[in-house]
Amino acid sequence: MKCVIFDLDGTLADTSGDLIEAANACFRTRGLGDLLDETKDRLTALRGGRAMLRLGFARSGREDEEAVERTFPEFLGRYREVIDVRTVLFPGAVVAVDALRDAGYRVGICTNKPEALAELLLCRLGVRDRFASLVGADTLPVRKPDPQALLEAVTRASGNPARSMLVGDTETDVRTARAAGVPVALVSFGPEGERVARLEPDALLPDFGALGRIVAELIG
Repeated sequence: MKCVIFDLDGTLADTSGDLIEAANACFRTRGLGDLLDETKDRLTALRGGRAMLRLGFARSGREDEEAVERTFPEFLGRYREVIDVRTVLFPGAVVAVDALRDAGYRVGICTNKPEALAELLLCRLGVRDRFASLVGADTLPVRKPDPQALLEAVTRASGNPARSMLVGDTETDVRTARAAGVPVALVSFGPEGERVARLEPDALLPDFGALGRIVAELIG
């Protein structure tokens, strides 16, 4: 069965606003104010909680990795509280995923967001039942870019790894796909735009209206 696996943050949904708010809430409780900007720091937000905390503490003059690790559990709790306040699915994502399913493809998700948070977000957005698999950062002992995370998402979706591909938005997704030996398409509507071409994916996805064509070209 042909299979398309999607990253979540920055690929299917713009989660940056809620991620930044959760990080800023952590900084505010420490009397540091809002250290991250919802517009300027979108790219850092899509690299994960630790990346945001690291940047914020550095801006406050505290390049302290221990502080990042101490704060991370609090960040996760605060993020859970605001997980769907600002987050939206990218235009056309649902229609494109439904079209793949109607055409006989299996679809799933492989994300470096903790599985429980990914599950919660997808349910809140009303799209969890569209995906046959969900592998998060803590589903397995390994996470992306380890190829096992992607291959597990394919297996749980009843897909064939030899007829599968990944749709993502970062270097991590490219490294994951290359390690797994599958094609990868990167969205070019994220914070970096078409600059993601420097990562040399197999295709660039300018919008979800082009997804069906790109999938057909890469895996048939």
